[in-house]
Amino acid sequence: MTDEPLFYVIVLAMLAVLAVLATGIGGFAKGGEFNRKHGNRMMRWRLIAQAVAVALIMLFVWLGGR
Repeated sequence: MTDEPLFYVIVLAMLAVLAVLATGIGGFAKGGEFNRKHGNRMMRWRLIAQAVAVALIMLFVWLGGR
């Protein structure tokens, strides 16, 4: 399982989701100008990254079942 390149792409995508989520939550907790300017954008990027990660996981499961 871990010898497949798609597995590492999935791990990278999940780390990207985590990074965007942590940045968004940190900006929300801190408040101020960063949150006003980038709060919605960070959550939008999180949704996009999360959709990509879920699609990659589904592809991995589908390919593994063949």
